[in-house]
Amino acid sequence: MSSIKIRTKRLDGKTQIRILIAHPMENGRNKDKQTGEVIPAHFIKELTVKHNDNFIISSDLGGSISKDPYFAFLLNGGAEGDKIQVSWEDNLGNTDTAEASIV
Repeated sequence: MSSIKIRTKRLDGKTQIRILIAHPMENGRNKDKQTGEVIPAHFIKELTVKHNDNFIISSDLGGSISKDPYFAFLLNGGAEGDKIQVSWEDNLGNTDTAEASIV
């Protein structure tokens, strides 16, 4: 099961894209409440978004983003049935990809 949820919505010639990613986003400075040990860094370092296989967003992220990050933006254009693909890679080498159609 994917860690990425994508929602799209057409709005006055634009497309609203909302993305929710289930990820711990640990910055490497927090301590475990029971053991007192430092929790190792584990965060998304790269996020990419494609529209019909064309890159529209490529961003570098870091440990300062909160757990289960949410992103939202407007895409100029886009038509019903167009494909939106979201993928990420974290600092431990884990990756995930999800795809949705514009509705």
